[in-house]
Amino acid sequence: MNKLDSEEKEILEAFESGQLKLAKEVSKKIAEHQKYAEATFKKDARINIRLSSRDLRALQARALKEGIPYQTLVSSVLHKFVDGQLVDKAANK
Repeated sequence: MNKLDSEEKEILEAFESGQLKLAKEVSKKIAEHQKYAEATFKKDARINIRLSSRDLRALQARALKEGIPYQTLVSSVLHKFVDGQLVDKAANK
């Protein structure tokens, strides 16, 4: 299991001790968040790209190390980049 930061530990301790309470209208909120998740991760477009064999092998090796399909890794990297979670260090110099 990954190491938890202090906030995550606090939440886990509150959960385990029974201190957490359900939010009002919890089933409505769950349904809303499920819709958000479905919309966020809906894969409804296809692209074709040309890569060097070397880059493709490196992507496949990295995906294997992470335990995920390489296309999922590529999609995740692209999503993080366009979402601003992954930045180009060279562009920030």
